Amino acid sequence: MNRIVASVTTLEQHVTAVSETPEIYRPLACPHCGINILWQHGCYMRKADREQQGEESLNPVPILRFRCSACRRTCSRLPLCIAPRRWHDWSVQHEKLDALLQDPSPHRCARGGGPVRRTIDRWWTWLQARGQEFEFALRARQPELGRATGFVGFWRQVLDSIGLADAMAQLDQEMSVP
Repeated sequence: MNRIVASVTTLEQHVTAVSETPEIYRPLACPHCGINILWQHGCYMRKADREQQGEESLNPVPILRFRCSACRRTCSRLPLCIAPRRWHDWSVQHEKLDALLQDPSPHRCARGGGPVRRTIDRWWTWLQARGQEFEFALRARQPELGRATGFVGFWRQVLDSIGLADAMAQLDQEMSVP
């Protein structure tokens, strides 16, 4: 299932799209049973704006839910600017993973503020565990990534050329990320 709507890249776009064009969030088929009859089933609120505080904040932002008419389970899709199952957005993860590729120490990486060492270590472990699977799928989609050698070389090239958010949006078309 494509859980990521790659065309919506900012929270402002997301809020506008939810009110004006909510159909872009409707999945083509139920991720559980494959039936293509999904009905809008309300929304849930998510705290996604980590940059702005107070009245300028967009929090909470609505995330549309859809219900399958066959199995009666619900599902939702997120804009590219909100990472599935993550507290921090893709840009924060991109920054910290980029730093880890240069110096693989979550403790030193966490000194600059932002996520704590344990969170950064979990992201690093996740990337290492799923790295080969992601690498295979990304190399199939992006032939220029075939020139990179090794884990660090490949992921440095991914972060520098297409970015973590776009890479995860591409991978989301074939597998579950994160």
